[in-house]
Amino acid sequence: MRQTKNRIAELEGILREGGVRVTRQRAAILKILAEAEDHPDASELHRRAKEIDATVSLSTVYRTLSALEQQGVVQRHAFESATARFETADAPHHDHLIDIDTGAVIEFRSDKIEQLQAEIAAELGYELVRHRLELYCRKRKD
Repeated sequence: MRQTKNRIAELEGILREGGVRVTRQRAAILKILAEAEDHPDASELHRRAKEIDATVSLSTVYRTLSALEQQGVVQRHAFESATARFETADAPHHDHLIDIDTGAVIEFRSDKIEQLQAEIAAELGYELVRHRLELYCRKRKD
């Protein structure tokens, strides 16, 4: 709970630094983002925010996401054939597995994959600065 409050306060501070007022509606959106364990799209953020404050509009969600994205606080993911989904940018590095049947997004981290990517970049004469890996999968029917 304490960590969530700190994250919300940090997100509010970043918005204020960017000249964006933190309204009651935006505070609700920030709370949802800070607590989210998934990668909600704007419609899902809107649905959850309305449970906290019925006056939150979808346009407020989009404007808030845009401001947070401009400040580097939120990452937009445009997973194949889906609406953009969002997560806070302060999460430790991870990759994504997308279930193509359900749309579920599963976060994972693999030291083997990280090492292999760095080795491939080095073999080609590059230093790996950042990457994004998305695996599109279907549950096996064993």
